[in-house]
Amino acid sequence: MPRVLTVALVAFVTSVSAAQSRSPLTLEDYYRVQTVGAPAMSPDGARVVFSVSTRLEADNGTRVQTFVVATDAASSPREITYEGKPVSGGRWEASGRLRYMVDRQAWTVDVMQADAVPVTAESPAPGTPSPDGAWVALLTDVPVTPAPAAAWSEFETRHAQRFKGVIFDWMQFQRDGQPFPAPDPRVRPAQHIVLRPLIAAGPERVLVDRDLRPSGLVWHPSGGAIAFLADERFRHEQTYERTDLWTVTTGGALARVTDDLFVYGGVDYSPDGRYLSYARTFGTDKVIREKLDHGGPRDLFVRAADGSGAQVNLTADWDLEPGATTWSPDGARLYFTAGVRGESHLFRVSVPAGRVEQVTTGHHRIGSVTFDRAMQSMAYTVTTHDRPGEVYAARIDGSGERKLSAVNDAFLSGKALGATERLRWNSRDGTEIEGWLTFPSGYDQARGPYPLIVFSHGGPHTSVGYSFEFKKQFFAARGYFVLDTNFRSSTGYGEAFKWATWGAWGDKDGEDVIAGLDHVLGRYPIDRGRVGHTGHSYGGFMTNWLITQYPDRFAAAVSGAGISNWISDYGTADIYRTKETEFFGPPWDAAARERMIRQSPITYAGRIRTPTLFVHGEVDQRVPYEEAEQLYFAIRRRGVPAKMIRYDDQPHSIGGHWNNVHRMMQELAWWETYLTKR
Repeated sequence: MPRVLTVALVAFVTSVSAAQSRSPLTLEDYYRVQTVGAPAMSPDGARVVFSVSTRLEADNGTRVQTFVVATDAASSPREITYEGKPVSGGRWEASGRLRYMVDRQAWTVDVMQADAVPVTAESPAPGTPSPDGAWVALLTDVPVTPAPAAAWSEFETRHAQRFKGVIFDWMQFQRDGQPFPAPDPRVRPAQHIVLRPLIAAGPERVLVDRDLRPSGLVWHPSGGAIAFLADERFRHEQTYERTDLWTVTTGGALARVTDDLFVYGGVDYSPDGRYLSYARTFGTDKVIREKLDHGGPRDLFVRAADGSGAQVNLTADWDLEPGATTWSPDGARLYFTAGVRGESHLFRVSVPAGRVEQVTTGHHRIGSVTFDRAMQSMAYTVTTHDRPGEVYAARIDGSGERKLSAVNDAFLSGKALGATERLRWNSRDGTEIEGWLTFPSGYDQARGPYPLIVFSHGGPHTSVGYSFEFKKQFFAARGYFVLDTNFRSSTGYGEAFKWATWGAWGDKDGEDVIAGLDHVLGRYPIDRGRVGHTGHSYGGFMTNWLITQYPDRFAAAVSGAGISNWISDYGTADIYRTKETEFFGPPWDAAARERMIRQSPITYAGRIRTPTLFVHGEVDQRVPYEEAEQLYFAIRRRGVPAKMIRYDDQPHSIGGHWNNVHRMMQELAWWETYLTKR
């Protein structure tokens, strides 16, 4: 007997009484801000399902709820529950039914009739089904045969059993966020591509039995071939991962399409079967072997699916980085998102002409774009400086945009957030740099001058821009200006800008930050004697670098998971490739070693006069904890105030709600100690 789906109506209040006064953001509000994600448009374009995540203080966990809303915005979103329980993993089946999970059981429901039934054996099987539904392509593990165990005596066996520790003999023994040591990549199982019949009875058959680990399987619309990605050297620890394009016919004819030191991804066939599309980037081995002074572009390509003719670079004349692609039904265009000057938007490129057009506009970032089957409409999330993400829908050309959710509107309508202004300035060499200045909430020029906290983002090849960040708004609520900069090496400004710091991390990007600081000091009521700098990961390195290169500019600093010594980092971090590429080699190469010494903050520790708080995860393998320890000790040795916070069992990202709140408490206390008026 089918179970009844519970549909709970959620009242998304969009305003409060005008008489209600707005209050500053508080630390407790961290648990009140909700996160919207995973929008998915139904095949007919009539509805969107999405998730809402709520942080829970009680158990340090997160509650995830699933909602569905009509794309015409005629009614409020409805929560989908099953017997009073929240559901997760909502996604649409081709039939238009909604599939979700409850207590590890999959269910499907007609959202209009609210009749949920369990997923049965006849439901879509895992894997990649063929266009006609007759087959499904699966990946099956083929374990490596272990080497014979050593023949030990009883005496030796006793001592082996008493051993407490780890033994490893592979190079890539650390991976951030994984147990130590990381698994031996040499014993990763190969995976075969297997075809399993779905309609007619019959045995499954192995289609590809090479020593590969295929991924990204896509069927040709005819059902006669599969394209996929694979790295033939996936067990070779002396080479960097490099996925190539492969195809195989249902008759078993395997072909390797590429083998040229580039890295391929995002493979797909056009709906008419005419083209094979994919993304191509420079492989790390290519960069090192050719001693390049850049990491190369990410471009979108197509080539004839039958193998004839040359490949076509669709984005050769477009200077940004395309994301994952979706074909239009007629095969005339590829749609994708990309970051551009702190914003994120939807673009499309014509095939095969390569004309790139921007579809969406506005001072915001869109994400998680999803389309209806006919690609006449789409849904996505939108976020700005003062608003966390909400779900929107629009026509495929970006017109007719409608807001579908208002998860945080009621809460934020009662909060006085800091306004954010976009800034542009020229760096020392004349290069234009972009940044954002968030004002203290309740800003009053007459109450100045105010203190300022400068943030530098991680990466470094990423960017900041139009997105809501609780910590920055929290500091603004406590009376601080907050400055964000997209210094050189940031994305969204073209290839030359992205690779401008190659071989000299900290130099030009550091000048960009200092120029931004001078820009705001000359135009806003900011106390130049009460300026702090902070950042995490690359932002932590920038903190360490700036307090050594500009020792008189900052009254306090907070360094999160930042490099202090590039030489020691080379053999203890899980991304040694950054040194072999952007420093032109390992530390036993004399020129590379000189660069590492020159760009290491520890080299200049004798200059530091800035009180610095260090924040690090205990088991960080991306920037090992000892990187913070080295600079912390050097500062304390010189008698400069310094403090260390090490979070137990935390990797590079330092996760967990309790840790996030504790960290903001500690950082605020540091700022208030050194940036308050005295």
